Amino acid sequence: MDQPEVIGIDIGGTAIKLGRFSQDGTCLKCLTVATPQPATPEAVLAVIVDAIAQIDPDNQTIAIGVGMPGPADAAGRIAKIAINLPGWLDVPLAEWLEIKTGKPTVIANDANCAGVGEAWLGAARNLQNFILLTLGTGVGGAIILDGKLFIGHQGAAGELGLISFNPEGPMCNSGNQGSLEQYASIIAIRRRTGKEPDQLGALAQAGDAEALAFWQEYGRDLGIGLVSLIYVLTPQAIVIGGGVSASFEFFFPAAKVEIERRVMYTSRTGLQILPAQLGNSAGMVGAAKLAWQKIAE
Repeated sequence: MDQPEVIGIDIGGTAIKLGRFSQDGTCLKCLTVATPQPATPEAVLAVIVDAIAQIDPDNQTIAIGVGMPGPADAAGRIAKIAINLPGWLDVPLAEWLEIKTGKPTVIANDANCAGVGEAWLGAARNLQNFILLTLGTGVGGAIILDGKLFIGHQGAAGELGLISFNPEGPMCNSGNQGSLEQYASIIAIRRRTGKEPDQLGALAQAGDAEALAFWQEYGRDLGIGLVSLIYVLTPQAIVIGGGVSASFEFFFPAAKVEIERRVMYTSRTGLQILPAQLGNSAGMVGAAKLAWQKIAE
């Protein structure tokens, strides 16, 4: 093998994405397989091991990174919990994969992987301090400080979507009633409008007044939620990813107005709000970068 390669994996509720990456971030081969149902740890492990054999038939890769829909421990070894996957509680996934493949393995929260991916090859590749919000089925987050992923002392930091937004709002799976996730996620949009985000985006593109008004309201709510994060972290940029970000152009102006109205200029000087660039590949790319970092330890 001329150049070393690693595998980046992104585990989702319906699909598992795998990619084989060179050191400069080039994806040499990728594969998407269905997440087994029910997605128990043992079933998911079996599917991943089989998929790795397909994507790396000659066993050329030297490490594996995995993005999980939930927090990992600070050492990147144990999947602590995955709210939307059954049976995931303190699962030693890194060890399981190392036993099956013989390759050093690191795991991380999927939104953290997306943040690392955007820092490496995406919208934030020239930034040292930024936060990422993934506006998807839920609302995930990642914090990059001084060029490094911040995960806190036990690995669970960066759950930006679970901050309090409205104390009287809908219940959240996290236990925090009225979290930002309950106003900014795809599930929240369905509850509020009866429509999917892509439908609302298409309607707004066509000039539908009701859809445009919804996105303005959505942007206002998102902007209010971001205010607390800006005051605490004063990032260079906020990167917005996830499926809802496809309608960035419709909600960004209202979010920007709200931030400028509520945040003192000393806390937002030079602040950029950027759409993510890697799309659905961000988690897989970031997982690969973490695999490279694992090798370098």
